[in-house]
Amino acid sequence: MKKFYFLVLLTAISCTASFAQTVDVNFTGLAFLDNREYKDFIPRSRTYSGTRTALNFGLNIDSLNHFVVGVNTMHEFGAVPFFIKADPIVYYKYESKNWLFNAGEFPRAELVDNFPRALLNDTLMYYRPNIEGLLARYHTAHFMQLGFIDWLSRQTQTQREQFIFGEEGKYRPSLSGPFYISHFAFMMHDAGAEILLPTDHIGDNGGAEIKLGLDFTQKQHLLDSISFEVGILASFQRERGVTGAKTPMGFVASVFGSYGRFAVFNEFDAGQGSEIGYGDAFYEKKFYDRLDLIFNSFSAKGLRGQFVLSIHRTPGYTSNQEAFRLTYDLGRKVIATFKE
Repeated sequence: MKKFYFLVLLTAISCTASFAQTVDVNFTGLAFLDNREYKDFIPRSRTYSGTRTALNFGLNIDSLNHFVVGVNTMHEFGAVPFFIKADPIVYYKYESKNWLFNAGEFPRAELVDNFPRALLNDTLMYYRPNIEGLLARYHTAHFMQLGFIDWLSRQTQTQREQFIFGEEGKYRPSLSGPFYISHFAFMMHDAGAEILLPTDHIGDNGGAEIKLGLDFTQKQHLLDSISFEVGILASFQRERGVTGAKTPMGFVASVFGSYGRFAVFNEFDAGQGSEIGYGDAFYEKKFYDRLDLIFNSFSAKGLRGQFVLSIHRTPGYTSNQEAFRLTYDLGRKVIATFKE
């Protein structure tokens, strides 16, 4: 009988705990000063500078289901009014051991910030920090696959319907081996407004990369990290009813190495040139080489400061870029617990 009452008591405690709900808070910040002296892209030769601060609160229904509400604000240095833009953060998140599903307006950081610059340029972290739509990810120790859809513009009488859908995947046959395969792809669909003009046409523009990589980070002792990648970059461009599909291709290769606070990244691209609307314009060239010299200046729990000197080489031009970025992530902190 005592064992019976003990089991009943344990069951009651576990049921009560299973209905416990928590509220947490998260704060992130980004400060950036990014000076670009592009000799072959004069309109893009400018300085991007400002700060982004994001505050959000999460209601954790249980270990799998979560609702998050907050705001991400943007201030460019010297701009009036102070906050030139506020992006809402409102989404539902399901997260288990292997699955992640988001629906709503949620940060792209640590989800869709690993795409090659050829496909999604790095100013998106400054000016479009959220994905507005859906994202699903499945991962195991050897495999990861992610897919998302992101609405850019909704259709009105004068405004075009635009959205991006994309995917990212990676497969590593052996956790102890250096070899892996990764792939990225996205397409932007540009449809018309409700009231079409004679010159309006539906457009599709996107690209894809597939790469073979070797990561020797755990295999060597001279450097903290070293990795190599080679692959193919392809793009797709079409204006329906006007032009046929354009599918230029190119070869890409990169190397990354780091030691202590210093790191070096070099990427080379050669081919037919890819005109990808949301990609970095340098990849439109038939030859492009980028060298990044990186100094990780500040490092603490949740805090990272980084200086990057970039040298861009294209046929007939050598351009330079100097950037400083400071990021901070408080991490999710529980501030209240409720039990039913």
